[in-house]
Amino acid sequence: MNGKTRTGGAPPRADGRTWLGLAVLALPTLLLSLDMSVLYLALPHLAADLEPSGPQLLWIMDVYGFMIAGFLVTMGTLGDRVGRRRLLMIGAAVFGLASAAAAFSPTAEALIAARALMGVAGATLMPSTLALISNMFTHPGQRAVAISVWTSCFMGGTAFGPVVGGLFLQWFWWGSVLLLGVPVMVLLLVCAPLLLPEFRDPEPGRPDLFGVALSLAAILPVVYGLKTAAGGGPVLAPLAAVAVGLAVGAVFVRRQLRLTEPLLDLRLFRRPAFAPSLGVMMVGAVAMGGTFLLLSQYLQLVAGHSPLVAGLWQVPPALAMVAATLVAAPLAARIGRANVIGGGMFVSAAGFVLLFLVPAEQGTPLVVTGLLLASIGLGPGAALLTDIVVGAAPRERAGAAAAMSETSGEFGIAMGVALLGSLAAAVYRTGTAVPEGVPDQAGETLAGAVAVAAELPADLAAQLLGPAREAFTLGLNAAGAVGAAAMVVFGTVALVLLRSAPSAEDAVGGNGDGPGPGAGAPPADDVSARVRAAADES
Repeated sequence: MNGKTRTGGAPPRADGRTWLGLAVLALPTLLLSLDMSVLYLALPHLAADLEPSGPQLLWIMDVYGFMIAGFLVTMGTLGDRVGRRRLLMIGAAVFGLASAAAAFSPTAEALIAARALMGVAGATLMPSTLALISNMFTHPGQRAVAISVWTSCFMGGTAFGPVVGGLFLQWFWWGSVLLLGVPVMVLLLVCAPLLLPEFRDPEPGRPDLFGVALSLAAILPVVYGLKTAAGGGPVLAPLAAVAVGLAVGAVFVRRQLRLTEPLLDLRLFRRPAFAPSLGVMMVGAVAMGGTFLLLSQYLQLVAGHSPLVAGLWQVPPALAMVAATLVAAPLAARIGRANVIGGGMFVSAAGFVLLFLVPAEQGTPLVVTGLLLASIGLGPGAALLTDIVVGAAPRERAGAAAAMSETSGEFGIAMGVALLGSLAAAVYRTGTAVPEGVPDQAGETLAGAVAVAAELPADLAAQLLGPAREAFTLGLNAAGAVGAAAMVVFGTVALVLLRSAPSAEDAVGGNGDGPGPGAGAPPADDVSARVRAAADES
């Protein structure tokens, strides 16, 4: 570590230059999460231009998140070898180039490939930013503030993605929403050498490249099978793909359990609070990723709002999510982390119930209210669960635990797009009747139906769009029902299983739902080292 602690005294406090460095690190964090959702409002324009199939449209949306999740831990190990700041700058350069390539993609296949490259580059940025924050902020209180800012940027980027997309689409073409990454990464490349320290592990672990290949070979066939099955047609090939993915996943698990330096230390799941915390975290991310995708389309394609107006409708929920993230820690200190996380998920469940009730006409107020409640409920968990995951792991495995926490969030958002998007697509295909003589594209996605309707006579367009909008709304209702049930189940899990979960808060005085001093909590120095190791090694 670059930060030094004075012997016998408190760690030094960060100066103004260090806080400017935090602002530099916040930029890529905000952009990475923003790019998870910035295309949501661009879907109608993208569909009209590139004419992707239903499965291709879902791949465009979530291949980015899957690539980040698949390479996150590997890039963290690579940063130990080449240096965190150096890897951050390499990733920034590649991310900027890939963003430009995606913005000008001539075909759906080219856009999928460019988004995949953006995901690989993005995986270099996330672990580097968190590790550098730990190097720069050695004072515990300031580090907590810095990590809260980092978490808020991650959550806020996903929430504000549709808003930014709507602003850009008001005046520019769909690819403009992806060009935002170019100036941000140029600014990072200029400022990083001036404001950020370098950090390199003198004894880095060996990267498990074969494990990375196995993990992707397990995830991608399963996702492909789910998407293809939701798109209709023969089911033999999708089922075979899912079976192959599950078989490779079993091989991956067996191999990771045998390695002394695994890519993912699956033995951590034996810790009492570890698996429930990751499960709650992933379910929240799944709900957030899938819901934001569907609601952005509803506001434009069903309610008929322009991209700008649709984006502005999502500003209050986005602000609510950021605010809920920032107040999570002080609220947990008063009523307990398990109560905040579980109670928040019950609030989110109420929001998803409203989405289940959304009608095909004049449903904007209900959509925005449901999204507002879901955002308020999910925000606190994002700020508290990482601390629980790290606290549940022994000190020597804290880095692996933090890496799994980041991977769970990224993978959950991408899986939400895949699962809830596929569910909504299946409902849409079942409920849409394409009139005779209308291209089949109208029966695959609502965006495709709107694009086709623009070329049809008014009466035939109305005959197509009415049932199509009804079918899409039924898909949104189905996703709302699934989300509400998941929030209730995992909110209960949080209340029951996370009440005594260890964390840094417990070690230094208790927070209302875990042991305090004298109740078996680890010493404060041990927890401080654990949290620092988590940020350095992830």
